[in-house]
Amino acid sequence: MGEIEILTFFTDPYKDELVYSSIARYHFYSGNINLKDTLEELFRSRNVGASVLFGSRFTILAEQIGRNYSVESLLNNHTIYPYYAPFISVQRQQEAISKVNGKGNGLYWSLGMASGGICRKDGLYYCSLCANEDIEKYGEPYIHREHQLQGIEYCGHHETQVKKYANDLRTASTFEYIRFNKKIMDLSIPQRVEHNEFSMVEIKLAKMAYQLLQVPIDKFSREHIVLKYRALLRERNLITLENYVRKVKLHRAFSIKFPKGFLEKYESSIINESSNWLNMITSIKSSNVHPFRHLLLIFFLELDIDSFLDIEPDQGPYGLGPWPCLNKAANHFERNVVNKLVIKSDRTGQPVGEFSCSCGLIYVRKGPDKTANDKCRISYIKVYGESWLAEIHKLHNNGLSINAVAKQLGVSRDIISRQLRGIGKSKDKNKSVSKEELIKKYRKKFLEDMKQFPNSYRTELGRKFNKIYSFLFKNDREWLIGHIPKKQKVISCKRFDWKARDEDYYERIKVLHKDLLELDKPVRITRTFIGKRLEILNSLVRSDTEIKLPRTNQLLNEITESVQDFQYRRCIKILDKLLEEDEPFGIWKVQKKGGVHPRHFIEIKTKLEEYLERKKGGNN
Repeated sequence: MGEIEILTFFTDPYKDELVYSSIARYHFYSGNINLKDTLEELFRSRNVGASVLFGSRFTILAEQIGRNYSVESLLNNHTIYPYYAPFISVQRQQEAISKVNGKGNGLYWSLGMASGGICRKDGLYYCSLCANEDIEKYGEPYIHREHQLQGIEYCGHHETQVKKYANDLRTASTFEYIRFNKKIMDLSIPQRVEHNEFSMVEIKLAKMAYQLLQVPIDKFSREHIVLKYRALLRERNLITLENYVRKVKLHRAFSIKFPKGFLEKYESSIINESSNWLNMITSIKSSNVHPFRHLLLIFFLELDIDSFLDIEPDQGPYGLGPWPCLNKAANHFERNVVNKLVIKSDRTGQPVGEFSCSCGLIYVRKGPDKTANDKCRISYIKVYGESWLAEIHKLHNNGLSINAVAKQLGVSRDIISRQLRGIGKSKDKNKSVSKEELIKKYRKKFLEDMKQFPNSYRTELGRKFNKIYSFLFKNDREWLIGHIPKKQKVISCKRFDWKARDEDYYERIKVLHKDLLELDKPVRITRTFIGKRLEILNSLVRSDTEIKLPRTNQLLNEITESVQDFQYRRCIKILDKLLEEDEPFGIWKVQKKGGVHPRHFIEIKTKLEEYLERKKGGNN
């Protein structure tokens, strides 16, 4: 077998040039008359079909054109494969790489293009501004991969529509490689036009598509992407605690995000609510969805590709286990040994986690966890467990007071007191005791307990001796009523120091308001948002807030924002940043970056222009 000849010359691909394009240039500059000779030199075969978007036999091609190339570098930098790679499974990624090393058979199926292709292009496309820059820099135009992507109609660099090259791929030979000829290209400079609702979205998607092409092909897969979607949907309350997507709510919000007719134009409208591409894209099950539709979802989530890929994958409202045991009586206190977690939701839809440890402790925490310190927080203890109960008696028998035991175990004095009196013992021990015996026992115990608190009202007794009181109230009510103090006339009294509370809320809201104004990504400041953040919502929405909390109420009236106020503040923040960059821009750019609907932007445009004039005039 003869020695393999390495090419001494090859037309190295330009930045983001398709392999197909560089081969076409090589054929032109090599002087070969017969394309079969070119194929023999590059692939050691005379029967290699021309694949515009991908390619085949990359192992041989990389060997032939020199040590500076590899299969991965060609695939990553000079095909449109990175447009698909993050959204297919690891298995499909491996299949795709295997196929481009071989004859390329079945590659389109592995990428999902056979069944999921949309907005198909039937030719080669170019941006006249890019082409002019290429001619000035390299002396010739070439085929940019970002202009060939399905669904992308704009150049993300120059924000102009791409143009179709004169030669039609549908009439080209299977083995033909087309090289751009500047003589038959429309290289006229397009006039600058004001963008409409459609074009603003299309340009944003084109920029995102180009970002996608720069992502390493082995960095992400569908398995990662779905968990990122979950994290973002959970933030927006579009997914349940059981990880079911709120489909109707998502479909409605998604459709409203885009201009009327936009999704229909790009073959991506949501018609069937039970079975559609949006359901597939957010499902954990492996299924291919066209990358353009992923771009639509990421746009809906108000992110670009870079910020989306930085999102931490969803780990649920309490993160991944194991979780710490918070039993201070256990020798594994605060160690991550809890493996059992049951998540339910409260009436507001917030997660409530029940953590069960092997030591017997079952504690409950309302979520979601927002900081690392939240993992050591308890809302309440459901079951203390035998080791905890044993530790109480051990500490008390060693001479510690009830207060000292309570402090050491991190609970209230009443809990320790009740456990030491035996009220907290397991119900199982009473199963063999008849009701009559329990009544007799509890009568005696209750009379003894009442002597310790001779001046207590019946409500206080019920609270202090809840278990006995409840049992007797249910099973021996007549006796109980005859032995507890008579009902006292309720004398209304002021339970709270509202003035002190008003001052406290006022100062806390002032601090939070300052922090909110300094956020890089602004949020709308509302009474509800502040109440939830400070966990004082019930106090802020009372009907008598104006009377009970006058200073707090006045401050809230001053700082809370309408939708228009918030849009104006967000646009001002964007405008200031654009001014710092000292680059010329139009007011439409503020609208686009701020994500404000054109109809709503009209309402604040005049105020923004006045603000811009003041800034340029040196008056802040």
